[in-house]
Amino acid sequence: MKRHQRANPGKPSAAPQAKLETGLVVSTHGRHCVVETPDRRRLICHPRGKKSEVVVGDHVTWHLTQEQGDEGIIVQIEERKNLLYRQDEWRSKSFAANLDLLLMWIAVEPVFSEAQLTRALIATESAGIQVCIVLNKVDLPGADAARQRLAPYRAMGYDVLELSLKGAEDEAKALILPKLRGRSTLVLGPSGAGKSTLINALAPHARAEVGEISHALNSGRHTTTTSQWYWVEPDAAEGVGDHQTGIIDSPGFQEFGLHHIAPTDLPRFMPDLGKHLGGCRFNNCTHRQEPGCSIKAAAEQGQITAMRMSLYTALFDELSQTRW
Repeated sequence: MKRHQRANPGKPSAAPQAKLETGLVVSTHGRHCVVETPDRRRLICHPRGKKSEVVVGDHVTWHLTQEQGDEGIIVQIEERKNLLYRQDEWRSKSFAANLDLLLMWIAVEPVFSEAQLTRALIATESAGIQVCIVLNKVDLPGADAARQRLAPYRAMGYDVLELSLKGAEDEAKALILPKLRGRSTLVLGPSGAGKSTLINALAPHARAEVGEISHALNSGRHTTTTSQWYWVEPDAAEGVGDHQTGIIDSPGFQEFGLHHIAPTDLPRFMPDLGKHLGGCRFNNCTHRQEPGCSIKAAAEQGQITAMRMSLYTALFDELSQTRW
């Protein structure tokens, strides 16, 4: 017969259950995250596990650490409505989650890469995120050439804005702010296109916030290597701000891998090609050399530009080689 063990009077009672709270991830720095609570407090949090899956824009559940009362532990990432990321053969790089809008920020100078623009738009389309293309520095001599290169994207239905931000911040803000109202927006684009000028115009407190985070993490001088969330300052004329309109700065990129997308799915995420799907002779048509291809026929009739077909073919070949 099993004997009952007596309770040890010297054994401490179980630790009280930690209080769970919710928050928004506003920046990530390696194994550290900065979480903003509903009452606008910000604190450093650490994800559980060896690998962090937390990205800016995530809504998370967290609790304070028992060792320190001013830092937290993230215990759960709430379900995302979307995630924008790029992926090469070896690793993926997330930009942000739960986005309402992507501002694809390019400029007359430096001359933007149409291949990189196409890759970013494909990733955004695959994530189901609305896009607005912004062409900055239209006061420069190359503006007409840039407009011509963007004409096919206007024809596809993309919203394309033109502005000159430097020296005309008020006019640019009047054009941009209505797009951002009450939304979470990621600004994505190459270095030198003027993203930082936009962020500083919409959120003048941005540099101070970055400095505070760098000081708290003892990271020294901050450079934009990860995404960073800012609240657009209140603007009575536009009715934005007051922690209703968020804008996310992102690091510039040189490469934009699409290895998370199957080559056969590419036409669905390229609007000018996708509108001609369904008319091919073969169900498994790759739209490259097969007879009776509706997309090839559209290209031959001038409905799809040669540049776009060239970009599609190159992407299809690239993604096919990495999968087979």
